[in-house]
Amino acid sequence: MSNLKFMNRAIDLSIKNIEDKGGPFGCVITKDSKIIAEGVNKVTINNDPTAHAEIVAIREACKKLNTFNLSGYELYTSCEPCPMCLSAIYWAHIDNIYYGNSREDASKINFDDKFIYEEFKVNMSHRKIPIKRICENDAIKAFKLWEKEENKTKY
Repeated sequence: MSNLKFMNRAIDLSIKNIEDKGGPFGCVITKDSKIIAEGVNKVTINNDPTAHAEIVAIREACKKLNTFNLSGYELYTSCEPCPMCLSAIYWAHIDNIYYGNSREDASKINFDDKFIYEEFKVNMSHRKIPIKRICENDAIKAFKLWEKEENKTKY
């Protein structure tokens, strides 16, 4: 299967998902010219704001492959990944991202992540959702234990 076929599969998934009452987003994860996992936007279907197509596909691939590291894999998504999905893609160590629609295209149909991109630039004390550090002396205990742990799985 070529890049175009993988992208067309992601696009087909996005279109079919509208018929299934989900959001207009689809994604496939591939390796060695084979589809390993697919995902569609299930935010409204599952009442889960994190159930974007890319996240669903990453979860499926990791479950299927029994790993959290998708190095060597590629991701095809019908739309440029939002900040959450892009972060998850980086955490999963996916090698390449291919997308169809842009974030500007998504904005035109009321899927606008511009405010999130803008919030990243704002000092934490001035963000729209207040963020305050508390109990840092207690919280650090877990990190100190982790640091000493010899049998940990690094990621």
